[in-house]
Amino acid sequence: MVKMLDPYYNISRKDMEDFETSNSIELTDHYKRFLLKWNGGAPYVGVFMISEEGGPTVMNYFYSIGHTDNDLADSLDSFHLRLPEGFISIGDDGVGNAILLGISGPHYDQIYFWDHENESDLDEPDMSNMCFLADNIWAFLDNLYEDESDDDDDEE
Repeated sequence: MVKMLDPYYNISRKDMEDFETSNSIELTDHYKRFLLKWNGGAPYVGVFMISEEGGPTVMNYFYSIGHTDNDLADSLDSFHLRLPEGFISIGDDGVGNAILLGISGPHYDQIYFWDHENESDLDEPDMSNMCFLADNIWAFLDNLYEDESDDDDDEE
């Protein structure tokens, strides 16, 4: 079971509807349930594998509706012209990379990793710096694991 540290204050369905209306987006049902449960936060166990080539990284924080430091609306503004259409940033790994949610099209509800160091120089953002992570937010949370690299001495 996932444990979330530092979740922001609880939101209502009305808060979420107001957020969607004011930002002209529609969030996925899975992601709405996630926000209603935690409204963001830092997962207690947060390591995930980007890809075989990309290796592991750590989930820093899922953005919240209304949070002053980790606000989902601020993320929409920051990434508006940098992400392919149909994606929003819902969190980060703490070193400038984003965790994305597909909100329309063929990638609807899917979670992707967006690598800022390989961002396209093209006028239109593409998916060349993105890696598929999971079919939805719950599957992504299920894939998080604890970094056990420091525990090798305990095994002997």
